[in-house]
Amino acid sequence: MKLSVFAVAAMAALTAASAAQAHFQLVYTPEVNVEKAGDLPFKLIFWHPFENGPVMDMGQPQSFVAVHKGGKTDLLAKLRPITFQGAENSATAFEAAVPVKQNGDYILVLTPAPYLEKSEDVYIQQITKSFVNKGGVPTGWNEPVGLPTEIVPLNKPTNVLAGSTFTGRVLSEGKAVAGAEIEVEFMAAEPDMKANKPLKPKASPMPGGAVVAVTDDNGMFTFGIPKAGFWGFAALGVGPVKRHQGKELSQDAVLWVRAHDVK
Repeated sequence: MKLSVFAVAAMAALTAASAAQAHFQLVYTPEVNVEKAGDLPFKLIFWHPFENGPVMDMGQPQSFVAVHKGGKTDLLAKLRPITFQGAENSATAFEAAVPVKQNGDYILVLTPAPYLEKSEDVYIQQITKSFVNKGGVPTGWNEPVGLPTEIVPLNKPTNVLAGSTFTGRVLSEGKAVAGAEIEVEFMAAEPDMKANKPLKPKASPMPGGAVVAVTDDNGMFTFGIPKAGFWGFAALGVGPVKRHQGKELSQDAVLWVRAHDVK
């Protein structure tokens, strides 16, 4: 299948309603472009933020690191369990204060424990990347960080323009993944950092189910960003690990970007 990036953008479509409740792992902080050094608060939540739907219990993450100028800082010891109260239920999540001291890009990478989706009898593990920039200095946001699977952004992920497009490239063990299904999520309800519950939703889910794009032969996809806010992209089942504790595992690559209105 030979698809141009523009053709892939045109293929962004809606899947069946059964996929409407899309699981998305969050690695969230409200401000992703900062000027002053300090510790940034992060919430790690496994949720349905577009629908403001169910929250899933997170187990102890396998790893949580910050990548800056090629160096990695282990943040696992900084994690603290919390209870996040969603609109429908409460569940275990985590929070951390992440030190952001030097100028440049910080890539936050979470490898969560596999989650058992009992309704489908499969495990889900969403290896998730999000970004913070200090001082407006670019230092490697478009470089892979060597994960089993990941989405590499080809637009600067901390200041995508609403109304423009975002392009990413899906890798598994460093190689491009053609024909990967990409679920697209808008963080309609952002977390209240103090109350550990959702803020008021800023949008409603699309009818017809999850918004989906497909990667071309080079592992690339493009999506038009219609609204300011946080947008998530999940490449489903593209990781090399396919089984966990005797059951099927969907090892997904997740990426979050921040879009802004032009003022």
